Amino acid sequence: MQLSIVVPVRNEAENVLPLLAEIHAALDGPQLSLGDFEVIYVDDGSSDATPQRLAEALARYPRLRVLVHRERYGQSAALLTGFRAARGEWIATLDGDGQNDPADIPSLLAARDGAVRGGSVRADLQLICGFRKNRKDAWLKRIASRIANGVRSSLLGDATPDTGCGLKLIARTACLELPVFDHMHRFLPALVQRNGGATICVEVNHRPRTRGVSNYGVADRLWIGVDDLVGVLWLKRRALRPQAKELPRP
Repeated sequence: MQLSIVVPVRNEAENVLPLLAEIHAALDGPQLSLGDFEVIYVDDGSSDATPQRLAEALARYPRLRVLVHRERYGQSAALLTGFRAARGEWIATLDGDGQNDPADIPSLLAARDGAVRGGSVRADLQLICGFRKNRKDAWLKRIASRIANGVRSSLLGDATPDTGCGLKLIARTACLELPVFDHMHRFLPALVQRNGGATICVEVNHRPRTRGVSNYGVADRLWIGVDDLVGVLWLKRRALRPQAKELPRP
């Protein structure tokens, strides 16, 4: 299987069915030649009607798989659950609130295939990050996110202007090599680079939230966690990437 789409959700009942319809519309077109793909929803302990909407969706969409956390563990844990369950060689992620546009997934696939790099594909390319250049959030959220991204980028040197964008495309092999900790999803570019993988950014569409209520406040974007940031800096500095070759048998 070429592609898995992983969508972490918590209390997004109103967005489940509309977003699933958009995902399938974006990827079912014959021009993509994707072959088979799967969509994995990870319900991170929802307390609204999200489980009921996901049960309805399972009856409509044969490609859909649903994994349910017994309680809330956080977005990083939900993504990790999806990564481990995915069968595709590459994994696309997007938020479940409808603000990421599934129609941008083909653009990430095109970037992977070298369409925006002059036709040459980098062998070490492991992560394509969405960049929400024209965000549709309230001004206070935009400012908080800009500050948080600036702090991360300047300290980690990951050359990524928008690590908070939920729309990404990552090689499954890279997912399984990531260090695991809470809030790891905020640092995916730096963590992939730490392991020797290359990352690029692609401008993507961003839409206002029209249904449901955000699970994150301004403080979540601004105060990213000093201990997390220090931990990722330590991981980068202590990274080991030994290379070896096996001697041929005489």
